[in-house]
Amino acid sequence: MIGNEHHYLQGINLAKEKRAKPEKPVEEKEEPEKPTKKVGGNVVFIGRKPVMNYVVACLTFFNAGEKEVVVKARGRAISRAVDTVELLRRGFIKNLAVQKIEIGTEEMSGPEGQKTNVSTIEITVVKVESK
Repeated sequence: MIGNEHHYLQGINLAKEKRAKPEKPVEEKEEPEKPTKKVGGNVVFIGRKPVMNYVVACLTFFNAGEKEVVVKARGRAISRAVDTVELLRRGFIKNLAVQKIEIGTEEMSGPEGQKTNVSTIEITVVKVESK
């Protein structure tokens, strides 16, 4: 039986090698440089974790030198996003201001294909320079 197992395993390895596509040489194309937009560098997405986890995430951004942080949430997590910003403002960073609040609705499809609307919020907070 040991000999058969060896041939069986060897057959699996050969099958994997046959499925693997040979690497083709990649041609380097020179494309003009496009201006890169900073996306998602300072965004905190709110989910189901405790509020303090998100407060710490925001504090980390501010301690790294960011001037503004965007807190995003949708559905039932919206209240957690508001709690995060309020804790940040009242307990940790005294010179923090809410720059803007955007609300909206996203259409999502459920597991059976039905469409539902989910509320969204984006809260942008900035660190105000103290004089």
